[in-house]
Amino acid sequence: MTDRVYIEDVFQHKIPDGSDVILRGWLYNKRSSGKLLFLLVRDGTAVIQATVYKPGVSAEIFETADKLTQEASLTVIGKIKKDERAPGGYELQVTDVKLIGQSVDFPITPKEHGPEFLMDYRHLWLRSKNQHAILRVRHTIIKAIRDFFDGRGFTLVDTPIFTPAACEGTSTLFETDYFDTKAFLTQSGQLYAEAGALALGKVYCFGPTFRAEKSKTRRHLTEFWMVEPEVAFNELKENMELAEDFIEYIVQTVLRTRVEELKTLGRDTTKLQNVRAPFPKIHYDEAVKILEDAGLKFEYGNDFGSPDETAISEKFDRPVIVHHYPSAIKAFYMKRDPNEPDKALAMDVLAPEGYGEIIGGSQREDNYDMLVSRIKEHNLPMEAFDWYLDLRKYGSVPHSGFGLGVERTVAWICGLQHVRETIPFARMIHRLKP
Repeated sequence: MTDRVYIEDVFQHKIPDGSDVILRGWLYNKRSSGKLLFLLVRDGTAVIQATVYKPGVSAEIFETADKLTQEASLTVIGKIKKDERAPGGYELQVTDVKLIGQSVDFPITPKEHGPEFLMDYRHLWLRSKNQHAILRVRHTIIKAIRDFFDGRGFTLVDTPIFTPAACEGTSTLFETDYFDTKAFLTQSGQLYAEAGALALGKVYCFGPTFRAEKSKTRRHLTEFWMVEPEVAFNELKENMELAEDFIEYIVQTVLRTRVEELKTLGRDTTKLQNVRAPFPKIHYDEAVKILEDAGLKFEYGNDFGSPDETAISEKFDRPVIVHHYPSAIKAFYMKRDPNEPDKALAMDVLAPEGYGEIIGGSQREDNYDMLVSRIKEHNLPMEAFDWYLDLRKYGSVPHSGFGLGVERTVAWICGLQHVRETIPFARMIHRLKP
């Protein structure tokens, strides 16, 4: 008899038809038809139909199989048989069933459950087919992120979680005691990535970031993962080109390798197939005109809200890059355009289908005096940025970078309505458990 195998090996034709195998997993579902029991068994890699025929096994084995409940853990032994009628084209003809761990009154049943109930039982909801698909797509996106930058000669630079000051705005900081002083959970690794870029040329950081935004929108989490490349000597044009190549690589990788998962989620992939560089690139003023032509109320100089981003992106068949935002609404470290002093050399990438901003980035201010002025304008503590200012004192160069939020990207590619399903355990304004 073959040693224990994984179900995905059966579907990938790694196990010859007719092989006797041992599978270990959990009961996903069960139905009976007289002398036949159909057990849907999952092991984390896939789900297979295991058929128990009463005359073919002992009364004890049939009774054990018959009494199995949803999510009970078990060992099933039997023969792999090709059967086009079975899910996946194969079934297991069972010769023995052994109960490992009982499951009594599993709370998530085939009936409809509300999102709050499912989030309360997130630790169990992860066992469902759709959640498997989402997390596998997430895994592929993260691998694609690393492969893209590693393949282009970037160096991973790990940046700190505890920081002495704000990067994106003091109102969205999580504060914590740090021995005899205060520290904050990082909003971004960007400032430290800039130091890495001026040392190593092109780097990226990748890790959890935190925003204390009191937001209940479908696009926001208080803890999320972000990848942030930073490149010395890149200006805004090169930064936008890097971003579009990056997004194309991620999307096309998922389309190529996660076909079944996207089918499980019912994702219409036609719009994803259009995600090819180059992307349309429009000035902030042009974006504002799109809103005006659509009859939307918008005050020039403001940042775009979710309805604005949706209206802008609807004009294009792929992500669109909006650049040259008003400097007054952008972070202190963003460089101003010398030809348009009221505009920052900033850019956002807006995803189609109403998913909004998935990348935000800019060329960074590389002039020491200008950066000092910006820090003062934003009422930030100068002493917290003395090390950051050193980067402008010792061999400063033009440089740029951006940040991509993993959860929004997963939501867009999977076609999800809310980011809470894009991470194993979401942290939101009113959710710290499980």
